[in-house]
Amino acid sequence: MNRLGDATSPYLLQHADNPVDWWPWGEDAFAEARKRGVPVLLSVGYSSCHWCHVMAHESFEDEALAAYLNEHFVSVKVDREERPDVDAVYMEAVQAATGQGGWPMTVFLTADGEPFYFGTYFPPTARSGMPGFRDVLEGVVAAWRDRREEVAEVASRIVRDLAERAGAYTASAAAGEQELAAALTGLTREYDARRGGFGGAPKFPPGMALEFLLRHHARTGAEGALQMARDTCEAMARGGIYDQLAGGFARYSTDRAWVVPHFEKMLYDNALLLRVYAHLWRATGSDLARRVALETADFMIGELGTPEGGFASALDADSDDGTGRHVEGAYYVWTPEQLRTELGAADGEFAAGYFGVTAAGTFEEGASVLQLPQGNGMVDADRVASVRDRLLAARARRPRPGRDDKVVAAWNGLAIAALAETGAYFDRPDLVQAAVDAADLLVRVHLDQRGRLLRTSRDGVAGSHDGVLEDYGDVAEGFLALASVTGEGVWLDFAGLLLDSVLGHFTADDGTLYDTADDAEALIRRPQDPTDNATPSGWTAAAGALLSYAAHTGSEEHRAAAEQALGVVGALAPRAPRFIGWGLAVAEAALDGPREVAVVGGIGDPLTAELHRVALLGAAPGAVVALGEEGSTEFPLLRGRVTRVGRAAAYVCRRFVCDAPTSDPRTLRSQLRAQP
Repeated sequence: MNRLGDATSPYLLQHADNPVDWWPWGEDAFAEARKRGVPVLLSVGYSSCHWCHVMAHESFEDEALAAYLNEHFVSVKVDREERPDVDAVYMEAVQAATGQGGWPMTVFLTADGEPFYFGTYFPPTARSGMPGFRDVLEGVVAAWRDRREEVAEVASRIVRDLAERAGAYTASAAAGEQELAAALTGLTREYDARRGGFGGAPKFPPGMALEFLLRHHARTGAEGALQMARDTCEAMARGGIYDQLAGGFARYSTDRAWVVPHFEKMLYDNALLLRVYAHLWRATGSDLARRVALETADFMIGELGTPEGGFASALDADSDDGTGRHVEGAYYVWTPEQLRTELGAADGEFAAGYFGVTAAGTFEEGASVLQLPQGNGMVDADRVASVRDRLLAARARRPRPGRDDKVVAAWNGLAIAALAETGAYFDRPDLVQAAVDAADLLVRVHLDQRGRLLRTSRDGVAGSHDGVLEDYGDVAEGFLALASVTGEGVWLDFAGLLLDSVLGHFTADDGTLYDTADDAEALIRRPQDPTDNATPSGWTAAAGALLSYAAHTGSEEHRAAAEQALGVVGALAPRAPRFIGWGLAVAEAALDGPREVAVVGGIGDPLTAELHRVALLGAAPGAVVALGEEGSTEFPLLRGRVTRVGRAAAYVCRRFVCDAPTSDPRTLRSQLRAQP
């Protein structure tokens, strides 16, 4: 009996018809294992995971292998995006034991949830140095039957080792000038000056590190930081990792040069990169940055927007190639012949040259991923637009990749912040409205009666899993950005409600942060990880939101909590700057103040609107903006602020110590550029 049919997770539903007798994560599954005296097979993945699909087709849909699993194991399937806490604690064990991790994650557990054997993807039979899955299963069964005491001792030792890691992240003094300079040096050392980005293949879009570089440049004027950010953004935007037809970024590049992506598209990547490109435009006025920001925003709304106003998690990498095969990248790649068929001979040749499509191909079976090579900018813009429109129309006739349409609170928080700011910068009220709609959904559906967040929803119905720290931090970040853009203080209030939970339920007595609340389900250890990975860690996301909220309200409690949390940035910045990028960006804001800008004037007054726009376009790291009429009490920053001889005025402050108010947009712009 497969028990996944009632799940809300699209990933679990993909496995609902497997012959494997899957259980969802929960005490019932472990009780069954105790009753039968068998181990637990824990399989963790997510809907758009290519190798998860591969293992499902090869192994979990195989009747004979499923029968063996059902006889000897209790099999538990987990969506890592719904249960990041379960994923985190067992991934830590996998990485500690094997030196690497990934998905699908395959872990064998005792009935008490203690892990004793690990892996990721296993092929059905041995190949390329990897053991076959059936061989692994038979080995585990033999060990369980013949060496049970040894298995139990291994499991207990692993749990003890994990427990010793708890509380290992000390929060000393917040990162200062020396630590941030060391982080910049470390990033420079790892920078790929030829191709942009950091490190080798596979190469991931470094959204949070880029945000740090932009903030560091804004605060210090360091041209090297801006150059790394600008060149990396251009390399990604010209590469195959970026969808040259419809906008939006794929998960990562399989090569160093951004040519061939792993084609899944994640909401979190696109939200983070949208904000980076908007901020790059703010710093440089780059036309490329503007175009990519707007195309990415339109992609998010058009491809990931849900009817309820939120944003879906991801698009799959795989789709039907038109012959019934489920193939990675089939929706996106082209051959020269396909271009000629769709565009005619002349435009087909033009498109092949413009997008770097070759006879040999850059991907598989002679197909190419569309790129925008250097040196092809001086072309007929109308012809390019016509070619792009016709290729989009042709691509729309192909079978589309699947979509994971669950709404994850944290990632929607990232999208809210990015869309709100981008809409304000480029006079796109529709983008701001999309941010408001997503925020409304989170309040209506994801906030429960206790004022606590739920992790996911689908079709407007909340899931049953509690939010984790990243949900609270990222959603609060989104609400605070929305408050600055819209001038609606209710979003500040909602952010405060979430941050009260962070202080009350996620913060230890010594100021360190945990990924789960103090009243959450107990796992083999309470997860705690301050390092940024594909998204800001809950730790650094919470630090950023606490800092912004303190700047808005003057709350010393929130400021102290933010500075305490930033202590880990000081410890990690010199030795692992790529893995604490958002923490570094928040530390830049703390060093700069952050600036507090109050704009006081009549709503609808052109000068008020201009001062507000200048304030939002100020690049001072992490600056917060309050907008309202004289006498307004919606924002603490507005209290006591008055207009100047009846004209709108702006006040720029640090820790509530302010420069002289100004009604001159040029003076305001200068105040926001001034170095501390």
